Amino acid sequence: MNDRPLPQHIALILDGNGRWAQTRGLPRPKGHEAGARKVRLAVRACHERKIPVLTLYAFSAANWSRPEEEVDNLMRICREFAEEEHDELVARGVRVVVVGDMDEDVPAVTRRATERLVEDTANGTSMTLALALNYGGRRDMVSAMRAVAAQARAGLLLPEEIDERSLRRFLSTSSLPDADLVIRTGGEQRLSDFLPFEAAFAELYFTETLWPDFSEATIDEALAFYARRQRRFGRTGEQIGRATAQV
Repeated sequence: MNDRPLPQHIALILDGNGRWAQTRGLPRPKGHEAGARKVRLAVRACHERKIPVLTLYAFSAANWSRPEEEVDNLMRICREFAEEEHDELVARGVRVVVVGDMDEDVPAVTRRATERLVEDTANGTSMTLALALNYGGRRDMVSAMRAVAAQARAGLLLPEEIDERSLRRFLSTSSLPDADLVIRTGGEQRLSDFLPFEAAFAELYFTETLWPDFSEATIDEALAFYARRQRRFGRTGEQIGRATAQV
C-alpha cells in the first residue's frame, strides 16, 4: 500500500455497539465494552500505517439524551481508555488532544484521566489522536462565532477581516488539519454533527460493519476506497489531470 495516496487525517464515527450487543442477546453495555477494544485496534492500525491524524467520535453532545446508565457506562469506558492506554500511547509517541467541551457535564474522574493523558503525551510526534468527547459540530461552530464576535466588538478584528481562518482559530479542532477521510461503521450514512466544517471536502466511507466487528481489514478497505477517489476541491477532473502530469 506504500504507492497509494494516504489520507493525512482519518475521522472515525464508531457506530453499531448497541445493535451488535442486541443481536447477541447481550445488554447494550457489553457492546460498548467490545467497541472499546476496537478503539485500541484502530489506533494501533493507523499508527502502523503512518496516518498522521486520527479523530475518534468518542461521545457526542447529543449522547447525553441516552439512558443515564448507558451514559455512565460510556463515561467509564472513556476513563478506562485514558488510563489503560496511557503507557502505550506515550511509548508510541502519540500526541492525544481533545475536541469538544471537557468542562461541561463530563464527570470529574473522566476529565482528570483524559487531561493527564493529554498532558503526558503532549510531546508525541509520531501521530495525533484526537478524542471528540462531548463534541457537537454545530455547537462548536456557534462557540467559535461568539468568540469571533467578541473579538470584533473589542476592536481586535474588523468585520471585513472575518474569514474561514478567523472562525477556524476558535474551533476546538483548530490544531488539526481538515479531515480527508471520514469512516462510519454500522451501516448509517450520515455525519451526525461530526466535523461539519472540517469534513467539507472529505471522502465519506460507509460500511455495514458494526463497530465491535471492526478490523484492520476494514481500515484497509477504506484506504483502498480513498486511493481510488479523485480529490478535486472544486476543480475539474481535467485540471487535476493536467496538474498531476506537470509534477
